[in-house]
Amino acid sequence: MPEQIHPAERLLNLVIALVNTSARMTKEQIRTSVAGYGDAPSDDAFERMFERDKDTLRELGIPILTVTGAGHGDDIGYRIDQEAYALPPIELTPAELGALSLAAQFWQDQSVRTDTTRALTKLRAVGDAPEAADLVAGLAPRVRAAGDSFGPLLEAVHARRVVSFTYRAASTGEVRTRSVEPWRLLARRGGWFLVGHDRERGEARSFRLSRIEGRVRADGPEGAFDPPRPDLVDAATRAWSGGSQQVAVLAVRPERAEALRARALPAAASGADADAADGVELRDPAVAAVVADRDVLHVPFTSLGEMAEDVLGYGDAVVVLDPPPLRQAVLRLLRVAADLHPAEHGGASRG
Repeated sequence: MPEQIHPAERLLNLVIALVNTSARMTKEQIRTSVAGYGDAPSDDAFERMFERDKDTLRELGIPILTVTGAGHGDDIGYRIDQEAYALPPIELTPAELGALSLAAQFWQDQSVRTDTTRALTKLRAVGDAPEAADLVAGLAPRVRAAGDSFGPLLEAVHARRVVSFTYRAASTGEVRTRSVEPWRLLARRGGWFLVGHDRERGEARSFRLSRIEGRVRADGPEGAFDPPRPDLVDAATRAWSGGSQQVAVLAVRPERAEALRARALPAAASGADADAADGVELRDPAVAAVVADRDVLHVPFTSLGEMAEDVLGYGDAVVVLDPPPLRQAVLRLLRVAADLHPAEHGGASRG
């Protein structure tokens, strides 16, 4: 016996049929040709099913018209008013299409890569913005794929289900099972993080998805914990992101690092003058040599590690003038990169 079609699928089939009919469809035509209505065991059951579906679609704003056949008042059919139902043409500015392109680059997982590529292709086909890609050149987000744990964690966040997983701690390398009430998934520091309540420790914690080993398991029923208060989530996120806000003073080559420029404070708000910036003496010969052909920007940040990774991504186009801990963090990352690729930097081949 064939499996019955879900009511939502039957509604969608009805919409497709009424949109594509050349003139109208009678009830008999709908019953015999639209998948789902053949499940009705009797004429009365079909009438109730169809009337209920018709009312549902109208409540959703889909304009179903009743059409009477010429010369036959009882010959009634149905169709969808195309003019009232169709959406207006999509008109995207170059900046809007560029922003969508940037968002699509953010999702690199195989599960959604095909869909985002197909959607952008269709949008570019109807848009008149061939130069859109130029607007986001150099702004590609540096966030790695979330991996297999992203999907189960996202479902658990929405369903408020407790999850357990094997996690390798960054500081100690210790591997142990964690039981967590998942609150939020956030993209930071070049990767994805889970923020939630660690049941074993009894406090809010953050977990980098790339350090989760093996499968994420959802334990127990949906709604296992109350939604966290917004202030608790905000406090946990701020603590994880690095606390209070600071301002980085950066020397940037002209027409480079557009993402940092977009975050920079206006000159008046930064409090900088022509000769000094947040304690950096620009007339010092060593500093003056660095900033001679560069722009000095004041960029706010909260996470030292995240800001260091942002700066590192621009290579020698960006030099940190202040604060010293940020400059040291960037240098530390550069040394790590040099140790990972000694031959490229001359470390292994020169002896």
